[in-house]
Amino acid sequence: MVLGIAVLVSNAAAGGWGAVSWLRSIPSVWFWYLLRLAQGAVAAQVIGGLLLLARGETAPDGLHIAYGVSPLVVTLVSEGMRLGAAQRELEKVDDVDSLERAEQVAIARRVALAEMGVMTVGALLVLTLALRAYQTGGS
Repeated sequence: MVLGIAVLVSNAAAGGWGAVSWLRSIPSVWFWYLLRLAQGAVAAQVIGGLLLLARGETAPDGLHIAYGVSPLVVTLVSEGMRLGAAQRELEKVDDVDSLERAEQVAIARRVALAEMGVMTVGALLVLTLALRAYQTGGS
């Protein structure tokens, strides 16, 4: 139960912080700290759930297990999409080193915002899936 609450709270915090920062076009270092905390909570929750199943515990239904494992899949897919967002921004530039400092900073800012946007959507999707897991938990 504690891990489930940690997943809900940490992904809500990361998703909310990321959404506000992204909408204001302000890259945030704190977003990444919150996101990594949320991802750690997801990994711990999935491992804990799998250990419970291995011990012979039963889930209320198959949906609970699907909603419990899918946040890990979303987290991994989001990381892959984050790399794609950065690559799309960088492929527009032939040689970053040849650009003036101001142009390099502008590109870095666009990359950071694109990555934040992708990961914010991922965190909000994980939050939604975790809420569904909670609802199917039978508590």
